[in-house]
Amino acid sequence: MDNNEKISRRKVVAGLGAGLAAAVVSPVFGSGAPSFNLDGPTKLDNPITKYPKPPFPTQPQPWPGLQSKMTPVPDCGETSYKGSGRLAGRKALITGGDSGMGRAAAIAYAREGADVAINYFPTEEPDAREVIALIKKEGRKAIAIPGDLRDEAFCVKLVQKAVDELGGLDIVVNNAGRQQAHQSILDISTEDFDSTMKTNIYAPFWIIKAALPHLPPGSAIIGTTSEQAYNPDAWLYDYAQTKAATMNYVKSLAKQLGPKGIRVNGVAPGPIWTPLQISGGTIAGKQETFGSWTPLGRPGEPAELASIYVQLAASDASYANGQIYGSSGGVGQP
Repeated sequence: MDNNEKISRRKVVAGLGAGLAAAVVSPVFGSGAPSFNLDGPTKLDNPITKYPKPPFPTQPQPWPGLQSKMTPVPDCGETSYKGSGRLAGRKALITGGDSGMGRAAAIAYAREGADVAINYFPTEEPDAREVIALIKKEGRKAIAIPGDLRDEAFCVKLVQKAVDELGGLDIVVNNAGRQQAHQSILDISTEDFDSTMKTNIYAPFWIIKAALPHLPPGSAIIGTTSEQAYNPDAWLYDYAQTKAATMNYVKSLAKQLGPKGIRVNGVAPGPIWTPLQISGGTIAGKQETFGSWTPLGRPGEPAELASIYVQLAASDASYANGQIYGSSGGVGQP
């Protein structure tokens, strides 16, 4: 066989290969199955201008505050978060699920296919109703469980109601937090200190203890810590302590529960625009300029953390255990 004949045969084989490839691929593109985005590149958002910047109007509210009355209203992904089935069939309990990061997680979880129970303080009912409606809109179970996390008996009932109503439990997000600013330790009463400790430290302890017998291997526990665990502000003496404790319980419990196939991780936000800031969570003058000190010149929005809560709950993050995921606009750790 001479060279010309070899080349000719190669062309024929190559042509057949291309034809077969086209025959295999063409029906896929014509069937409506997922394919490459043919509409052009994904639009890039400039993180500096994506959300409102301070100054914000002075807007004090009594604790714990309603985000629906804030200006601007925080973005928790109500219209922006798009799910892709990453949590299909999962069953989640989220404390503080009416607003802020808990609300963002609840919306994202529902759009990723999970059934969701949310806990909130009874005065936060108006915000909670909005979240319940958004979860139901996705065709998922939505369970509202108002109550005071400072009460151990309620925390136990909270878990049991979530298990009963959802038909099980495999994601627990301890997100609710009490944050009250005081210029001096002398200004913090024992009652104030006790309320912060019970909400931020005792409640997760009680909830995890009650939930553990119900959590199968593959379950996820997520705690909301803070940049305050690493770089505490002078006026958050008690709150900052609880966030350091949260970081440590995540790391300790991850070692304890890892052999059972249960992962424990934490999210450490920086300055995020939530009702904590307008209901006593910061000192005079700081609320109006909140987040201006970050490299992005603005606070974060709860929606910007939603995907982190999803990632830590999802099965494809199965090697993430004892990790603290930060989101602080460039000023915090980790």
